Amino acid sequence: MPTTPAAAHPRYAALLAEWCDLLRRCQKDPEHAPDPALYGTDLLERWAEPQRHYHTLDHLVAVLARATELTAHADDPDTVALAAWFHDAVYRPDRTENEERSANLAERALREAGLDQDRTAEVARLVRLTITHDPAPGDRNGEALCDADLAVLAGDPAAYAAYAAAVREEYGFVPDDAFRTGRAEILTQLLALPTLFRTEYGRTHWEPIARRNLATELELLG
Repeated sequence: MPTTPAAAHPRYAALLAEWCDLLRRCQKDPEHAPDPALYGTDLLERWAEPQRHYHTLDHLVAVLARATELTAHADDPDTVALAAWFHDAVYRPDRTENEERSANLAERALREAGLDQDRTAEVARLVRLTITHDPAPGDRNGEALCDADLAVLAGDPAAYAAYAAAVREEYGFVPDDAFRTGRAEILTQLLALPTLFRTEYGRTHWEPIARRNLATELELLG
């Protein structure tokens, strides 16, 4: 086992095995395609970079778990899972093009790894959807990925507080007043949406809790 920041994570081996199984299922010709572990180890190291405090391996684990909960909703659960792996693979808190760069990484890596053009394009499209979390009605893959990514908003009070603290830590370079103003604007925009979640499961199980958490954080910022 390599000695790296990612390898220190308690679920490193399980995550790598999960990735390898997923990629093999999606490769056109697994017997003659590149070793999935080459791509899995690269992704895991990206998710363990030191500038991350919320967008970490734990976030990846959580989004993959929520995507699994939404398997019945997605048209192509494996493609949604691939998009989950890549959706924050490139992340710098001081940059605004993270999702686009993550989508570009997915396009390059998945073509090289032996996936067909259509699936590769769909993964990249889904990654780009996480810029707005606003899939079109009937975009079942997009709805599943976006809901899985936003499910953190529906954590219990302790988990939500930890999420909010981690977000603040990622933006530690932003002064307190500016952060509070910007964060309050984001929370207000989220609360103004007709619905945070697009799947029936998300609306039923996550929506009320998420709105309560957002409202509480907004009140505390005031």
